[in-house]
Amino acid sequence: MICAIETTHREYDSLLQRRFVGANRIRDIFLLLCLFLSGTNAAFALPQHAAVPGGVAIVALVGHNSAPQVYYLGKRVMVVQEGGQWQAVVGVPLSAKPGRHTLRVQPHGSKDRSLTFTVSAKRYEEQHLQVPPRMVNPSPEDQRRIARDLKLGAEAYRTFQQADTVTTRFILPVEGRYSSPFGLRRFFNKEPRNPHSGIDLAAPTGTPIRAPASGRVIATGDLYYNGNTVFLDHGQGLVTMYCHLDSIAVKTGQVIEAGHTLGTVGATGRVTGPHLHWSVSLNDARVDPLLFLAPETVAQLQP
Repeated sequence: MICAIETTHREYDSLLQRRFVGANRIRDIFLLLCLFLSGTNAAFALPQHAAVPGGVAIVALVGHNSAPQVYYLGKRVMVVQEGGQWQAVVGVPLSAKPGRHTLRVQPHGSKDRSLTFTVSAKRYEEQHLQVPPRMVNPSPEDQRRIARDLKLGAEAYRTFQQADTVTTRFILPVEGRYSSPFGLRRFFNKEPRNPHSGIDLAAPTGTPIRAPASGRVIATGDLYYNGNTVFLDHGQGLVTMYCHLDSIAVKTGQVIEAGHTLGTVGATGRVTGPHLHWSVSLNDARVDPLLFLAPETVAQLQP
């Protein structure tokens, strides 16, 4: 079979978001088949490069025949191959200062070396919310529960499972309104709190939530602030979190494929209405989930 059709990564991403209905159904399926037969790695397109606080820096690792180990701020970093060259896919924490940042590269059989990249400044907007007082000033009992929740989340985010391939182009986990962007400097009842470490997608209670890529369920629970929560490990330090669920449909240790139902949208935890809070973590740094979506999907989400 010969596929005499050239398809760009962007066109491929658009195909992945379609439901194969209408007049172009046969053409779309044929294009996808051509891409798989040609051995393209478009399905594993890297996240968008955005070397800012809360962003992702793609750093070329020149001169390596095999994948070196890379560390940033003491955390192991994802390393993947694209176009015959190894790349470090680095999550930049929201707390990062603009300027030069350093990676520690450990090649096989040779000495460690340093590699630098530049983080640019980015200012995020403010958001002011009114919530029940106990969600801002928790009781001693609630504080003990919060401490347990923080430990569970910290352990999940530190997960690093070696994987030969990692899917870093996600599908949207829920069909809903893009109600709150990443990085907002949040104020609850006029008191400053941590920046918004994910995005919010508002949808009616009971709306299915699907896995944006294959992965393993590494933790679930009913958390004080986050309500019913699921953590997924996608490999090489890429971990996603889903909060405020009405119901959870998966169990810890379960291996799932992209599109698998994780649970349903709800209003559990600290919320003002039903929605999904979706966080993406890379080398234990919370980063903007939009960087992992196809450009066409991001364009549809913008208000």
